[in-house]
Amino acid sequence: MDKSKRLFLKPKRFFRRRLPPIQSGDRINYKNMSLISRFISEQGKILSRRANRLTLKQQRLITIAIKQARILSSLPFLNNEKRFLNNEKPFEKSESNARTTTTGLKKKK
Repeated sequence: MDKSKRLFLKPKRFFRRRLPPIQSGDRINYKNMSLISRFISEQGKILSRRANRLTLKQQRLITIAIKQARILSSLPFLNNEKRFLNNEKPFEKSESNARTTTTGLKKKK
């Protein structure tokens, strides 16, 4: 090849093939909590297929298994642990949230 033709060729990219997240021996089932928990975000949402690197069939089976586990109460619908880090109760009014009075406002003349 001429040097002029070599300039326009893109170099080959070598990439390492990632291992699939679900091995051939893993069973996708609502009882398999260790497998299901890998495909749920910290907030309790089902992660996308692109983020999971799953096939379409595997993603459908994971989604069904997660929904079954939620219905059977072995998995929560939402994960609210982040909201109450300071040991506050969810609907308790604290002093910092109370509205201020209008005593500090100046009257216009």
